[in-house]
Amino acid sequence: MRKLVAIIVFALMISAGQTWAQCCATTASAKEKTACVTAKNAESPVKVYYFHASRRCDTCVAVEKVTKEAVQEYFGDIKSFQSVNREKEADLVKKFKVSGQTLLVVSGDKQVNLTSLAFLNARMHPDKLKKKIKSTISSME
Repeated sequence: MRKLVAIIVFALMISAGQTWAQCCATTASAKEKTACVTAKNAESPVKVYYFHASRRCDTCVAVEKVTKEAVQEYFGDIKSFQSVNREKEADLVKKFKVSGQTLLVVSGDKQVNLTSLAFLNARMHPDKLKKKIKSTISSME
């Protein structure tokens, strides 16, 4: 009986060590996943920002939803998506010279503004917007 308990404890210790060593494994804790995602986002030069107001229409909400889905679907946690309330984040608004609802893909000094395309397609043709977001991010890597 003692041997069986010792073997089980030993096996649990080994599996716990393997889980800890794999930063982004599905069995890792939420804290480890957050640390790994933060490290990946810091390495990635491409970031996606959606600037919006506090009061939002259905299209504004759809642009954010579709953009967030596209970034997650095509790039997982490797690329960063940030929804920015213009009325609360004055520093980012000033940095990117934003004056209204804006969808930006940014890599260093380069910016691609996808706002018009986003507002035309977010509700009726979300797949078209997702493909454009994917191709834009891929071209900026």
